[in-house]
Amino acid sequence: MLPSFFDSIVSLIIKTSTELPPDVRAAMKVAMAQEPSATQSGQALSIIAQNIDLAADCEGAICQDTGMPTFEVATPVGANQLVMQKQIREAIAEATKRGKLRPNSVDSITGENSGTNLGPGTPIIHFHQWERDDEIEVKLILKGGGCENMNAQYSLPTELANLGRADRSLAGVRKCILHAVWNAQGKGCAPGAIGVSIGGDRTSGYVHAKEQLFRTLDDVNPDARLAELEASIMGEVNKLGIGAMGFGGRVSLIGCKIGVQNRLPASFYVSVAYDCWAFRRLGVVLDARTGAINRWLYRDESRPVAAMADQAGFPRTGREVALRTPLTEEQMRSLKVGDVVLISGRAYTGRDAVHHHLMSHEPPVDLHGAVLYHCGPVVKKEGEHWTVTAAGPTTSIREEPYQADVIKRYGVRAVIGKGGMGAKTLAALQEAGAVYLNAIGGAAQFYARTIKGVDGVSLMEFGTPEAMWHLQIEDFPAIVTMDAHGRSLHKDVEQESARELAAIR
Repeated sequence: MLPSFFDSIVSLIIKTSTELPPDVRAAMKVAMAQEPSATQSGQALSIIAQNIDLAADCEGAICQDTGMPTFEVATPVGANQLVMQKQIREAIAEATKRGKLRPNSVDSITGENSGTNLGPGTPIIHFHQWERDDEIEVKLILKGGGCENMNAQYSLPTELANLGRADRSLAGVRKCILHAVWNAQGKGCAPGAIGVSIGGDRTSGYVHAKEQLFRTLDDVNPDARLAELEASIMGEVNKLGIGAMGFGGRVSLIGCKIGVQNRLPASFYVSVAYDCWAFRRLGVVLDARTGAINRWLYRDESRPVAAMADQAGFPRTGREVALRTPLTEEQMRSLKVGDVVLISGRAYTGRDAVHHHLMSHEPPVDLHGAVLYHCGPVVKKEGEHWTVTAAGPTTSIREEPYQADVIKRYGVRAVIGKGGMGAKTLAALQEAGAVYLNAIGGAAQFYARTIKGVDGVSLMEFGTPEAMWHLQIEDFPAIVTMDAHGRSLHKDVEQESARELAAIR
């Protein structure tokens, strides 16, 4: 049965991980045209564009966080869904083995990584029947953890910061959506796209919100009321000044898609599914007898994909600060918010498990003067040697409970991540003489090319994404967004965008 189904699903997974669909590429092109190239958001968008091209050219993961795979499968009546489910799971494991997906499935109790992206609840597969008897439709979305953490759900009526009371009306729904995007700032890799569900219960609301992300960014909602709301949200959000990566700028959102469900009289939920600029969503229509691909959804293989970037490499201004590790306190105190640095030398990765470990154990390496990179790379082993194939930053705010102590205890001089950190870390940077550097979220292929070698790995028992990788980097570009003088670009943008939010309430 369905001899080509497995291969078709493997192809779908690989293409979804490595190629953005045309509607998303077009929206990002529009965003690039609106941001002056010399601004921080303009620089971020330039790196994003290059990353999109690099990923497509080398068939590499667009973002190192290949997310939670969610499949929507429509089958003819009588089709064997058990066989399809088994082969979808096998295809996920195969794509992971090939390095197209990062091992992301972790036991929620022990923290152990399965290494295959398989486990209870992973991947997510939703089956539906339809009346077509000759075709199977499979849609896939890969939604990473950083943007997943920016999902939001509201129970109306409620009070919202900077917006006041949101009532049980479309005006109240509008306030909830504005609040969700404002609250995400750069932590969800703006400019993002949102799927919204009005109504349902708590569970169905989130599911329906995520389903809206399977719509194309350029479609028009068939419900005139929702079409008007979608358009108004796009106009209002992009006046808030959040910008790419939360750096401040003109484009904070590239899509808003809203659906509605009936609800109980006692409940009125607004559920928001936030997705990042690396909006990975594709689909295939298969022959129901063989499982072979009849056609692709969201992309046209007969039309060549135009390049996103007009130039190769990081656009330099001549004002960049070149740094080589180990770093000194004097160097870090000479930097200020807005400076662009190019780092070379040794860097160490460290995510959630590493930071938790360092609170009660000495580090496996000397971190004095070191660069600590919030990154869970995609890696490949050939013989005894490791290669990093994708290596963008993860969301840093998760490390806020630990970061200040790690900086002060072990002499870390620079932390690289995305989305910024909080008051406790900012105080530690000022006290210790260190900086926070914002890399461009999702730009996994771009940053992988600044990694010239892997010198070793520590704490491998945490799994490849959470291990501490010893990297040799060269001219790794990042922006100082929290300095040793108590200044935070993230705090500044959040406060200014809050004022804009209050002005449109």
